[in-house]
Formats: sequence, C-alpha cells, structure tokens
Amino acid sequence: MEWLVVGLVLFLGAHTFGTLRSPRAALIGRLGEGPYKGLYSLISLVGLVLIVVGFGAYRSTGYIQVWNPPRAIFHPIALFLLWFAFVALVATYSPPSRIKSLLRHPMLVAVKAWALSHLLVNGDLGSILLFGGLLAWAVYDRISLKRRGDAGAAQVGWSGNDVLVVLLGTAAYVLMFWLHDTLIGVAAA
Repeated sequence: MEWLVVGLVLFLGAHTFGTLRSPRAALIGRLGEGPYKGLYSLISLVGLVLIVVGFGAYRSTGYIQVWNPPRAIFHPIALFLLWFAFVALVATYSPPSRIKSLLRHPMLVAVKAWALSHLLVNGDLGSILLFGGLLAWAVYDRISLKRRGDAGAAQVGWSGNDVLVVLLGTAAYVLMFWLHDTLIGVAAA
C-alpha cells in the first residue's frame, strides 16, 4: 500500500503543481521549458508505475474492506458511468464535436466518471485511495481551470464527429469490458 500512496503523491503532485501558475512559471524560468517538461513527465511516469505496482501488491496481499457496496444498486450506474467515461475519453482526442464542446474538458470528465464508477463498486481501502484520489484531483483541476478562465473546447454544433465519438467510445467500452479480467485481473461484471 505504501508504493500506491507514494505513486499517487508523485503523480497527482506533479499534475497539481502544473496548475499552480506562478510556481510553475518560476520553475520553468529556472530550468527552461524543455527540462521542466522532462522532469514533469519523469515524475508523472514514476508515479504511474508506482501506482500500478503498489495497487498490484496491495491486491495480492488481500483487500482491506471498508464497506460493501450494494451491487444491485450501484452496478448499473457504474456501468453507465464507464461507458460515458469512454465516450468522453474519445471526445478528448476527436476533431471538434458537440459532445466535446458540451463537456468542455472531456479528459477531466472521463477521469471523474471512470473514478466514480469504480468507487461505487469497490469498497476496499486501496480502491478508495486510488479512485478517490483521482476523482478528487479531477474535481480540483476542473475548479482550477475555471478560475484561470479556461473555457475548454470551442462551442460547435452537432456533426458526424459526434456519431463517431459515440461509436468509438462504445467500441472501446465493450472491448475493455471483455478484456478487463485479462488486463486488470478482475472481471468487470
């Protein structure tokens, strides 16, 4: 569990530091933009690796159950949120679409929906730390963007790109649903 916490601190710490514009600008001024981006990427990567290793080690030693989510209530909600997360994730990298413009910051929406869906169906301590930490960071980052005046994606009308976003998001959702046990080690349903 220690590596999971250290990984979360590094990964989320680097991402949070990026939202602090004055300290970030000062560090870029001291290091230069390239070295700053390299350091940011290295810290984020180390954090991500430690999250994966730490969560895997935590799971192999047994879950510390905090609460037992009622499966019948939360499972359908979690599955919908996961589908929505994949649609939002695809919208992040799509050409301009109405979905992208409505979500404003689709990557943050995807992280929030993904994390919340996992919190609803996992009541163990490691999951609460992992998914709760990512959810809290995504909420913080969205507030930070709003305070900085970042309006997000440009407003556009509905187009064929929206159909593509939904189709690709749905396909990714179905693929991950089928491969979750193989890739993650836990069945999705």
